[in-house]
Amino acid sequence: MESLAEIVHWTGTVIEMMAVLVIAYASVEAFIFVVHAAITRVPIEQKRVIWLRFLRLLVVGLTFQLAADLVHIAIARGWEQLARVAVIAVLRTFLSLFLDRDMRDASKEA
Repeated sequence: MESLAEIVHWTGTVIEMMAVLVIAYASVEAFIFVVHAAITRVPIEQKRVIWLRFLRLLVVGLTFQLAADLVHIAIARGWEQLARVAVIAVLRTFLSLFLDRDMRDASKEA
């Protein structure tokens, strides 16, 4: 049983690392574009496209983090740990919903 808990823990950790990689990539890409936009004249439409891409990648990263939270819930040993993971999952879900709403609003403006 202990080895199963260890496998589940490492699975959750790998999924969390995937989320970090997606969010880091999105952040670096957006930062490079912001620096480029500050130096040159970039049309507003292109700025929206980059902003929407950044939001989409953030939602993907948050979805990976939520998946990792769900995996970690499977091996939660006590109510306190379960409650902590559940609260984090709820916060990430709400953040993801707000980002999704912002993406839809920005898409309508484009």
